[in-house]
Amino acid sequence: MINDLYHETILDHSKRPRNFQLLEDANRRAEGYNPLCGDKCKVFLKEHDGVIDKVTFQGAGCAISTASASLMTEALKGKTIGEAETLLAKFHDLLTTDQPLPKDLGKLMVFSGVREFPARVKCATLAWHTLRAALRGAGEAVSSE
Repeated sequence: MINDLYHETILDHSKRPRNFQLLEDANRRAEGYNPLCGDKCKVFLKEHDGVIDKVTFQGAGCAISTASASLMTEALKGKTIGEAETLLAKFHDLLTTDQPLPKDLGKLMVFSGVREFPARVKCATLAWHTLRAALRGAGEAVSSE
């Protein structure tokens, strides 16, 4: 079971996160914090005409948190704000419900094993909650609590 949690893709993205940088010209941004374990995440978006041109992140966290943020940035490039919100909801459902696994999440499916570890769900969703705050223009820091 633990092998499912630390799938090869998760390990790769945690050791070599993609889009891990400050986005100087971001027009949407938010900060997130998981007080349970100390994970921190900042999400930066460059959105134009309702489409996400670029998304990056910075922060410090466990392998699950970092990999989730990294894979999230790859999945969102070129998506509309509405598509990003839909993907966020599907990802959250993947981790928090007993519904059959969705077929359209691509690489994000590697997190399906996290649902077996409820304490780690907040690690996997921190970047996504932070993304939601950035999409909605929330000015305050988000907490996974």
